[in-house]
Amino acid sequence: MFHKTLSLYRSAYGGIPRRVWLLAAVLLINRSGAMVIPFLTIYLTSKLGFSLEQAGLIVTVYGSGAIAGAWLGGKLSDAIGFAPVQFWSLVMNGLLFFLLGQMHTFPQVTAMMFVTGVFAESFRPANIAAVAHYSDVASRMRSYSLLRLASNLGFSIGPAIGGLLATISYNLLFWTDGFTCITAAILLRVFLKPVRSIGGKGTVAVKPVHGGVSAYTDKVFLFFIVLVSLFAICLFQLFNIVPVYLKEKVRMSEALIGVMMSVNGILIALIEMVLVYKLENKRPDVAYMSMGSILLGMAYLMFNILPPVYAVAFVYIVTFTAGEMLSMPFMNNFWIHRSKEHNRGQYAGLYTIAYCVATIAAPTLGAFTVERIGFDKWWYIVGGICLLASIGFRVMLKRGNATPAPGPRPVMENAAVEV
Repeated sequence: MFHKTLSLYRSAYGGIPRRVWLLAAVLLINRSGAMVIPFLTIYLTSKLGFSLEQAGLIVTVYGSGAIAGAWLGGKLSDAIGFAPVQFWSLVMNGLLFFLLGQMHTFPQVTAMMFVTGVFAESFRPANIAAVAHYSDVASRMRSYSLLRLASNLGFSIGPAIGGLLATISYNLLFWTDGFTCITAAILLRVFLKPVRSIGGKGTVAVKPVHGGVSAYTDKVFLFFIVLVSLFAICLFQLFNIVPVYLKEKVRMSEALIGVMMSVNGILIALIEMVLVYKLENKRPDVAYMSMGSILLGMAYLMFNILPPVYAVAFVYIVTFTAGEMLSMPFMNNFWIHRSKEHNRGQYAGLYTIAYCVATIAAPTLGAFTVERIGFDKWWYIVGGICLLASIGFRVMLKRGNATPAPGPRPVMENAAVEV
């Protein structure tokens, strides 16, 4: 039994390129220091004395900056390459976290959150493009899952440590987050040297491939983006409204909330790669997305079905994680097959923007609704949004938009080499 399990894990992780592993290691370090955002709403309300609506507005402003950053990151990734975009976004994000911890008034925090959002989210499309560059068609989906694993494993560490640091001083969260961003940037530059995608000394110039559908006019993809936004609105409740609910209604401490959040990363680290390996190409991608959306909705309904005791938080996070694992790897696989080398930044940028829109909508809708009609009704609404997303994915399935035709193996328009 042990040997069969070991063989299964070897198969799931086998064939992933070395550079993807290095990229995942850097991301793990960066995400292990991600402590500010999970506790931001609690910090703003309990330490700075802002109302829940003010905290929601600040997160909304962060999301506005993130949308701009996602578009900019995608644009720059196509124009100058993913390496410099990743490096400078991490460096600037680290410096901005240092400054953000020193801001205490509402205007100061709001302005800094916008700028932080721009640099933080410009990293994401560049990072996605990097995975596509370093992986091949056979390993691409598992390569993305490996980076999700690294990100979530880091996230399981970050909030757990962050919850403990928050009991000492919230200022420690900002300094730790900032240092890990800068450390990740340095390691990225050392272990994954920059690549050039244009002709010149030390490069191999190949005629670019032009034509094809633009991400901005791909109607199937745009409908998919709307559904991803709905899904992400529900997903991001974990980072803003859920911690407040657990603190106010379930009476959980920040440290215990951090432990609960860490379960998400641990489960993803243990299960997702094997799950993807077993399910890949067995059913259309959107079928898994639809099932995952239903599970995500069920997770939030647990807050209304079960009594407000500590155990409900862990029932929620297990169900939530199951929905996330059944959806997000296949979302990545869906859009990457619609993109080409020359427009991958466009697709990556729009895909990232879907989550940025949700970053705005999730706390804004959540805070507005909770303040007026309470947590219970909001959880029912979230469940309904998940159901709507699930239906949308089923519509894509019935219309034959389940999995795009992969077509020929992608052509490298501008072969890139290390410089």
